[in-house]
Amino acid sequence: QVQLVESGGGLVQAGGSLRLSCAASGGTFSTYAMNWFRQAPGKEREFVAAISWSGQTTRYVDPVKGRFTITRVNAKNTVYLQMNSLKPEDTAVYYCAAGDVLGSTPNYWGQGTQVTVSS
Repeated sequence: QVQLVESGGGLVQAGGSLRLSCAASGGTFSTYAMNWFRQAPGKEREFVAAISWSGQTTRYVDPVKGRFTITRVNAKNTVYLQMNSLKPEDTAVYYCAAGDVLGSTPNYWGQGTQVTVSS
């Protein structure tokens, strides 16, 4: 059983930056593809970014391409989401999730961290 704990959320002005972290425990982190999802108020949860177990392959949803960067440090059992040039529409609860392979439905989810971008 993998436990995931997100941190780094908060309130930031439009144009600002935040870095989210997701610390994993209870499993073999380096074998999992890692994902970030988000859910805005009144909307369904959506995929944001993913990274393969090795870190060599990444994927992003179009609205965040060029602004967000997903990375991981397997030695620290941690995945990051660097978010730059934030926009009010990025406001959401951000969730970390672990899956068997890149693109698969995640098996494990964190509790989420709130990101609020003010205009």
